[in-house]
Amino acid sequence: MTIRVLIADDHAIVRSGLGMLLEAHGDMQVVGYAADGKEACEKALELNPDVVLMDLSMPPGENGLTATARLKETAPHIQVLVLTMHDDEEYLFRVLQAGAAGYILKSAPDLDLIHAIRTVNQGLAYLYPSATKSLIEEFLHMVKNGEEQAKYEILTDREKEVLVLIAKGFSNKEIAEQLVVSVKTVESHKAHIMEKLHLRTRPDLVRYAIKKGWLDFE
Repeated sequence: MTIRVLIADDHAIVRSGLGMLLEAHGDMQVVGYAADGKEACEKALELNPDVVLMDLSMPPGENGLTATARLKETAPHIQVLVLTMHDDEEYLFRVLQAGAAGYILKSAPDLDLIHAIRTVNQGLAYLYPSATKSLIEEFLHMVKNGEEQAKYEILTDREKEVLVLIAKGFSNKEIAEQLVVSVKTVESHKAHIMEKLHLRTRPDLVRYAIKKGWLDFE
């Protein structure tokens, strides 16, 4: 299945280069380009891409952070992958809070970018290794301050088990097979987990599991 991608970056030469890179892969189609956050939101609503590849800094127009938050409010089904030069945990947390499904550096290898787009298109979260380290460190800090335990303890043991499997990328069918239950039961557990934790999407669950320190990344 072809992944339809909208590229948002304030540099024309970068947009062109990214477009050629993506179009070289048979499962990707670039459906449009935007030069700032405002145009990215407008084009996304018009073209309905699967993934928006969003530059974080796009002066002098609306930046990628604001655009991501606005787009996720109006079109939550569109996945946003933020592309940035900032290897800084402050930007990472702000990007995740805005609703992006992934965060990758402009210095990353081409194949890492392709993998990231494919990952977020599947409804999963993509974070580069140093980002996961920051999230885990934040979680450990939160645990010391007793901020996270209350939410976790409202889940049943089975719900905790399902949450970890979802975060590790298993489908509902695969989880059902592992736990020897029906797919409907897995879907019910997932709905209860999201309701209890006030989460809405699979990437939200992944971010929660990372904060809990349950996922290992190479």
